[in-house]
Amino acid sequence: MKLVGVRRAGFFIITLPPLLLLLSYNSAMQGAAAVTLDVREKQVVIDNGILQLRIANPEGYLTGVCYGGVDNVLETRNEGFNRGYWDVVWDAQGINGTTDRIAGSVFNVIVQNEDQVEVSFTNTWDSTAWNTSYGNRALPVNVDLRYIVLRGSSGFYAYAIFEREEGYPASNVDQIRTVYKLDQDKFHYMAISNDRQRIMPMPEDRESGLPLAYKEAVLLTDPIDPDLRGEVDDKYQYSCEDKDNKVHGWISFEPQIGFWIITPSNEFRTAGPVKQDLTSHVGPISLAMFHSAHYAGLDVTMKFQEGEPWKKVFGPYYVYLNSVSEDTDLSTLWDDAKHQMAQEVRSWPYEFPLSVNFPKSVQRGFVFGRLLVHDRYRWKTLRSATSAWIGLAVPGDAGSWQTETKGYQFWTQADRNGRFMIKGIHEGVYNLYAWAPGVIGDYVYAENITVTPGSAIDLADLIFEPLRNGPTLWQIGFPDRTALEFYVPAPSRLFVNKLYTDNDLNKFRQYGLWERYADLYPDNDLIYTVGISDYHRDWFFAHVTRKTNNGTYIPTTWQIIFHLKNVYPSTNYTLRIALASASRSEVQVRFNDPELSAPHFTTMLIGTDNAIARHGIHGLYRLFNVDVPAEWLTVGNNTMYLKQSRHTGPFEGVMYDYIRLEGPLQTT
Repeated sequence: MKLVGVRRAGFFIITLPPLLLLLSYNSAMQGAAAVTLDVREKQVVIDNGILQLRIANPEGYLTGVCYGGVDNVLETRNEGFNRGYWDVVWDAQGINGTTDRIAGSVFNVIVQNEDQVEVSFTNTWDSTAWNTSYGNRALPVNVDLRYIVLRGSSGFYAYAIFEREEGYPASNVDQIRTVYKLDQDKFHYMAISNDRQRIMPMPEDRESGLPLAYKEAVLLTDPIDPDLRGEVDDKYQYSCEDKDNKVHGWISFEPQIGFWIITPSNEFRTAGPVKQDLTSHVGPISLAMFHSAHYAGLDVTMKFQEGEPWKKVFGPYYVYLNSVSEDTDLSTLWDDAKHQMAQEVRSWPYEFPLSVNFPKSVQRGFVFGRLLVHDRYRWKTLRSATSAWIGLAVPGDAGSWQTETKGYQFWTQADRNGRFMIKGIHEGVYNLYAWAPGVIGDYVYAENITVTPGSAIDLADLIFEPLRNGPTLWQIGFPDRTALEFYVPAPSRLFVNKLYTDNDLNKFRQYGLWERYADLYPDNDLIYTVGISDYHRDWFFAHVTRKTNNGTYIPTTWQIIFHLKNVYPSTNYTLRIALASASRSEVQVRFNDPELSAPHFTTMLIGTDNAIARHGIHGLYRLFNVDVPAEWLTVGNNTMYLKQSRHTGPFEGVMYDYIRLEGPLQTT
């Protein structure tokens, strides 16, 4: 049997063909108990001797998970429909934003044998109540909820198929997710990554705490665990970029059990690999997030037109349970969950889901090539797009992938030589998109790429020519689509989450950092002098408003002072402003005259990503390219004024990614 090898970043990874994976799986399953299915009037029970699932019939709500001697790891004080469920947030004309639980109305057995049970709970949209002024209107979509239990598996798989048919009315979808509410008496320890783990507050602690600037943030004033007193709890402090959100969950101390959400692929998530979303939070609650407006706002809402057909499979993902004896270190559960996650990633795409809408390996293709960068005023030769993110998504303009929500996306990270291979691609027509750390802007290979089952498409060498009109005169920041390289202050001692006290990579997740700007600049705004200032310590990570003594907010104006030895008349310089985030904000640019009635440039009102309030170091990426006529400048010192003019509250503002002034050709 031939092994297929793929070289990545100096390593040689052996990929087992599906048959070898199946043989390995069959060997491991020998001796394991058979999977059984018990269909009752109001309940479906699936048991493989390791765990037992209890599912409401025909709704498809997960009402019970029996594992490790615990009859139900879900919260039994909740009603059955409020333990494990799918929900959507949506709206339509005449219907304000609403959250609906997804429930089936028909139950079906897809397969039942000793090695596998797959069951389905379907609901077909009923239009009878849509055009009336009464009745319970539902999102116009057909849904098929699926659960899979395999022989010898310490967990279960879940996925859903959403479908709109021609003729369905227009609607908008803001969120699609699965929610698991665990036993509050057992699950107290949460783990998201190696450096983001902790004992969590209880729901009662939030109820007795002090609400802060928005409902999700609470100061714990009288928690059950006194070590948590004085800390801030906010579910957005535990958000994660989708590319890093592969495993997260909870640990029970007595008995020592882990409950983990493992997502082996991002292909069905929306808005690309760096889209941020929720993971786990106080409840104890674990989420499988597929689509949301978090950290992006209205720009990523799914907008369906009247009669627009659509179909998409969300998942499968794996809910994994593990356990250790009382004398074993709890960290073993997290390490084992990571190991299981790696196995699930290697097994993707799964061969066992039986929906015809989920293509198997032989029905998919792959694309490979190399991305090079040609920045003519920076390097004399082509450079490799080291560590570039490269992906396939629905055809569109450069960067359109970050607001694309209806299709599938397939991403990978290039090696140090810019080489990439994207595997497991659905049949379809795509554009190839990319962006690279250290390079401003977006790349798109605009020719359509048609992927067919089994296709292997060699794109050879692709050349990314980033926007450039002249040499760099000065720059602030590093173009990586985040504000992490700028100055992120310590939080107020009154609003601390101890998880991030000594965590430099996540220090931006502390509550209330927007208020620290006024503490650091109580009277005058930030002034940055090119060649003297250091953006790591002298450039605040977020351009926010300032709160006054009477409780109102005023705009802030930052200054960049720079020196020009020469100014070439009748030429254009170029200002490039790359934003990592924008929240109901407007950046106005003026050169050498802060009182100029009309700014030389304005972004206009932009952004609803709310990343400042939700502890995200970035939201959506935006790049503005401004022609700067020579008459705006002067020989010697110049001052560029950046005014964030919107000021109705604390959260209007932007995060800069990178700012660059380019000279005209004559300066070379």
